[in-house]
Amino acid sequence: MIGYRRGTSAYAKRGADVSEEIRAEMVANVWKVVAKAGDQVSEGDTLVILESMKMEIPVIAESDGILGELAVNEGDVVQEGDLIATIE
Repeated sequence: MIGYRRGTSAYAKRGADVSEEIRAEMVANVWKVVAKAGDQVSEGDTLVILESMKMEIPVIAESDGILGELAVNEGDVVQEGDLIATIE
């Protein structure tokens, strides 16, 4: 999926139970925020819709869980590598 990448903290590499981080893969505008912190999400659910070069790019959950943090708001500009959300 274009527009985001998953990442984990250093704790995950040690086997600790941590959040999944969803980060931007490109510079884009946050066009629409679909979910909110605390929502139960399932794999494939749309969390945010980004807009870049007149294309809408959905950012989807890659796993089931609770949306722990939503680090963007509608109208924000994200840079490559910026945190979009975490799923716990």
